[in-house]
Amino acid sequence: MLNKFFGRFSEDIGIDLGTANTLLFVKGKGVVVNEPSIVAINTRSNQIVAVGHSAKDMLGKTPPHIITTKPLTKGVISDFEVTEKMLKFFFDKIHEDAFTVVPRPRVVIGVPLDVTEVERKAVEDAAISSGAREVFLIEEPMAAAIGARLPISESVGSMVVDIGGGTTEIAVISLNGVVTWKSLTVAGEEMTKNIIQYTRDVFNLLIGEKVAEAVKCRIGSAIEMDEVMDFQMRGRDLLTGLPKQVLINDGQVREALLKSIRNITENIKLTLEVTPPELVADIYERGIVLCGGGSLLKGIARLIEKQTGVPVRLAEDPLTTVVRGTGVLLEDPELLKEITLPSTSDEGYS
Repeated sequence: MLNKFFGRFSEDIGIDLGTANTLLFVKGKGVVVNEPSIVAINTRSNQIVAVGHSAKDMLGKTPPHIITTKPLTKGVISDFEVTEKMLKFFFDKIHEDAFTVVPRPRVVIGVPLDVTEVERKAVEDAAISSGAREVFLIEEPMAAAIGARLPISESVGSMVVDIGGGTTEIAVISLNGVVTWKSLTVAGEEMTKNIIQYTRDVFNLLIGEKVAEAVKCRIGSAIEMDEVMDFQMRGRDLLTGLPKQVLINDGQVREALLKSIRNITENIKLTLEVTPPELVADIYERGIVLCGGGSLLKGIARLIEKQTGVPVRLAEDPLTTVVRGTGVLLEDPELLKEITLPSTSDEGYS
């Protein structure tokens, strides 16, 4: 009864609970939160010091009693308590100006394709513990397809490749369902690790995650670009232990990323190989849609097009495609009912 009362004054929220970033869509307002999925905690008081951008700025710079943690790994919750605190922080932020003391929103959350029942239950429980009165889980590629305005309800094949932070989801969708799919743990974070390992092996230089990410974003590419780009990296010399600066160029970054990019393109081809021929014909005509932060890597769309022979296009604002899809579902209860995953509480879990 109280839930219903507080629910009247609460916003309906769509969530893209990503490994790298958490995005929240509020019905009628659009994307209102787009923050890194990072939380800084004071271990002495067990209090949250910072969440999102401010916590990301602290990465690698904290004293021993403050730890910066990423509560999501490979698209699933690895630290339940911290995820719960992070969601509660975002819920309270959204309801700051609302006429409610206890926010009780309806929530739609995207989850990876290969998520287990236990992992699904963890997402549901975290959202409910954070204050949600009702939780709907949907597959991320479905949300991405809806966000990219693909005709998922029609009997035509649509292919979505969502290259996120922790996972790459490849899915062929038709008639409100996923027909064939692959989920990889090779994505943006893995590419960042590739750059850290490469600089260690080639330059004897130890760089931090933020520097590696800056290298990837500024000069990272999947194919040879028209002009040579370079970047000044600063880190610690592994031989002397002293600070050192090294110039890295786009060709070297491509070499570092080669294995991960090849893994993604090979799995796109494997997914197409097991897709029914009628749907492959549709995909050849309509093309593959890329979304997620990893799809912003320069030249990756052209490389996939070259490798598969299928037209490839980037979704509009690829970073927010999934969360915009959850936003559409908040407005369309019939479609939400059709594609939502069964609740773990309905499956005999206590």
